[in-house]
Amino acid sequence: MTDATEFQDISEFEFQDIPTTTLADLLGHEQVMDLGIRALWGPMPRLAGPAFTVRCPPGDNLMLHAAIYRAEPGSVVVVESGDAQYALAGGNVCAVAQRRGIAGFVLDGVIRDVGEVREAGFPVFARGVVPIPGVKKAVLPLNERVRCGGVAVDAGDVVVADEDGVVVVPGGRRAEVLAGARVRLAQEAAESLDDWEAAHRARVDELLGAGGFEA
Repeated sequence: MTDATEFQDISEFEFQDIPTTTLADLLGHEQVMDLGIRALWGPMPRLAGPAFTVRCPPGDNLMLHAAIYRAEPGSVVVVESGDAQYALAGGNVCAVAQRRGIAGFVLDGVIRDVGEVREAGFPVFARGVVPIPGVKKAVLPLNERVRCGGVAVDAGDVVVADEDGVVVVPGGRRAEVLAGARVRLAQEAAESLDDWEAAHRARVDELLGAGGFEA
């Protein structure tokens, strides 16, 4: 299991101002979860923090329920399940997670009590909502590699989620990606829309011309 000091080294606030679109441009499709993993209420603030990883077999939610008492404050609990028939969590589980300082959930599965979760303001990105809960039988290790939304996630990877999607930054590339994202955002902030349009139009015309297009 990942040592707690590894989580303390990654502040969820480092990536709080970095849009997923910027991270996706830097990291590519491999690190972007599929469009089925989405915000379950809105408008939702951007979710960012180190991953605490969980595996739950279809129909079973025990290890997610165990994780809320073991994940460090600021963690994003990321669950591999792939089950859309039984809820991994409900209002009380989300409320306890929120009270313990967990930043939010990213689930390859579904929850219930979404009204309670929305009212509490607890960030949950998942495949949807279903009213029936899973059982609690399967005991599995925590903080091992999981696959969520088609992306491999290791404990301590940085998970960033907003209305455009969910991106996973490999823990070993955190500093590199953060620096690259800040440079890109600074460049974009310094560029006017007129400048962007001129460069964009020139590039489009260049590509059209190379393809034999005639206006």
